[in-house]
Amino acid sequence: MRRIVVTGGAGFIGSNFIRYYLQTHPDDEVINLDRLTYAGNLLSLQDVQDMERYRFVRGDIADEDLVERILAEGVDGVLNFAAESHVDRSIEDPTIFIRSNVLGTQTLLNAARKYSVPRYVQISTDEVYGSLGPTGSFREDTPLAPNSPYSASKAGADLLVRAHYETYGMPVLITRCSNNYGPYQFPEKVIPLFIMNAMADKPLPLYGDGLNVRDWIHVLDHCRGIDRVFRKGKEGEVYNIGGGCEKKNIEITRLILELLGKPEDLIEYVSDRPGHDRRYAIDSGKIREELGWEPHYTFEKGIAETIAWYQEHRSWLEDIQSGRYRELSRKLAAGGIDR
Repeated sequence: MRRIVVTGGAGFIGSNFIRYYLQTHPDDEVINLDRLTYAGNLLSLQDVQDMERYRFVRGDIADEDLVERILAEGVDGVLNFAAESHVDRSIEDPTIFIRSNVLGTQTLLNAARKYSVPRYVQISTDEVYGSLGPTGSFREDTPLAPNSPYSASKAGADLLVRAHYETYGMPVLITRCSNNYGPYQFPEKVIPLFIMNAMADKPLPLYGDGLNVRDWIHVLDHCRGIDRVFRKGKEGEVYNIGGGCEKKNIEITRLILELLGKPEDLIEYVSDRPGHDRRYAIDSGKIREELGWEPHYTFEKGIAETIAWYQEHRSWLEDIQSGRYRELSRKLAAGGIDR
């Protein structure tokens, strides 16, 4: 039996990971540490909230006392999903990204070292590599060249994790993933936003010329990859996790409209954002060859299931649109440590 701490577990990827982990490892326990910022939504975990093997703690990963109190109980691993992650918000105010993504990571590392946590996994992003030209893919040894305050803060966190391996010999690992999609994604991100708008016959605001390219992966394939790294990865290593599925933003937009039976005149081209990386592509050969991981979802299957999920969970979207999810999340958190 393992007991793990998942930080940021009320977010999109974190909540999917917790559900996946509890289903896949029926003897293990999960402690979910989340501050419940605007994107933290405990409605995404209602189906596990009453499980004895799951516990929610409301708090900040930069809160040294709280983090130490949790890790002092004895845990077998820390998986750090917690992060401010929206690029546009980082352009408006980089400071909160530095606090959460850099200072928060350092606080977790300090406590993990103090209490000799046997495994620490930093969940990062391919955005730390910067932008690619028309060919090639990001490898684990690609130099870091972040182009937004968000990706710079994530790169800083990665370097801190690396330094703790080199300096202190800590048992750390880093995963870097391409763009995720799937159920429970907060509708500020492009796929859920466009699905939500298309269902309501509202415009789909597409940045620039729509030709920016991203490598897409279903969130459950990402979760499986993280679990594989946590259990089998080599300490001190970085593992890229990619879907091998490059799509232009305009392709994604048109496919969503097609699957929902909506007209393309809902597409609204808007001014591009500053520092918008042109192309991402992940080389995930290392995790495939060394750890035996590979994605299960094709994009065609994954996006169809994702659209169907949002159609079937309109109340989840409505609670977010109305802001009611904040009140409901607070009520669900009442049994945890509310700081």
